[in-house]
Amino acid sequence: MTAFLSLHWLDILTTLLGLIYIVLEYRASILLWLVGILMPLLDIWLYYSHGLYGDAAMAVYYTGAALYGYMVWRFGKKHGQQEGEDLPITHMRKQLYLPAMLFFFTAWGITYWVLRTYTNSTVPLLDAFTNALSFVGLWALARKYVEQWGFWIVVDLISCYLYIIKGIPFKAGLYGLYVVIAVAGYRKWTQMMNHR
Repeated sequence: MTAFLSLHWLDILTTLLGLIYIVLEYRASILLWLVGILMPLLDIWLYYSHGLYGDAAMAVYYTGAALYGYMVWRFGKKHGQQEGEDLPITHMRKQLYLPAMLFFFTAWGITYWVLRTYTNSTVPLLDAFTNALSFVGLWALARKYVEQWGFWIVVDLISCYLYIIKGIPFKAGLYGLYVVIAVAGYRKWTQMMNHR
């Protein structure tokens, strides 16, 4: 048991933080961003040690994005938001879809090229894909767009697979659970948005 824990302690710790994070996200609690700063700092170490260099780099981005998300949720404004009201959950405006898609494909291509050129990654295509879509997902979460859940469902499914094949079992289980919670989160955020 001690050998197992010494081998997987970081995986277990970041998984527990991930559970806390997703519950706070489901509830649309601003505290998710505080956990969102600590967890990716630890994930950098975890992913790098397992050869998931794209995910390790993404964890650096997640840390900065968590700071951004906190600031937007705390101080951001949307059209029609009442004075003193929390940043409301809304749909993405249609004119944002094309720039988001262009950004995704550009980020996917660049990340893939970096992974193929500068690392020994054995899964560069999928690692780059999840990273690029996570950029879009974090931006949508920071803006409180309900569509962010759809991005995460795709990211979580692929990440679960990657963590299984890379031998990170607790994180794989967490991402499998994330898929279920993302479906429930989409429904909850839609209800919260409609009852505003």
